[in-house]
Amino acid sequence: MATRDERNLFQWLREMGEDQMSRVVDELLSSRSFTDLLGKTVEQAMATKGTVDRNMQTILDLLNLPSKADYKKLSSKVEALQGSLVNLNIKLDRILAQQQSSEKRPPQAKPKPKRVVEAPNTPTKPARSSSANF
Repeated sequence: MATRDERNLFQWLREMGEDQMSRVVDELLSSRSFTDLLGKTVEQAMATKGTVDRNMQTILDLLNLPSKADYKKLSSKVEALQGSLVNLNIKLDRILAQQQSSEKRPPQAKPKPKRVVEAPNTPTKPARSSSANF
């Protein structure tokens, strides 16, 4: 078994147990100097992350490589296009269904136009009797 000097901090914390750990954390959080130090450390970590992010964005821009933000923008545009394609497919399916249903119906017989016989505009001559010729 390892001696106390050879154990690292994490092994020591694990061996302490939950009750002792909660007591130690309570004591640390009640200390004003520890909370101030912890807050400053978190602030510095966030500032460092922001600096690293800006530097990475600059490097990616210089190398003409897309960033995570570029991928997100592109992904949202692709999703919008997919939605438009779905809508177009639905509309096209409706149009095709209407065309197929109209082709399956028997053609309706068109009514034949009625012939209207018009009376001639000139008056008719009276018929001659055959006895008038003798």
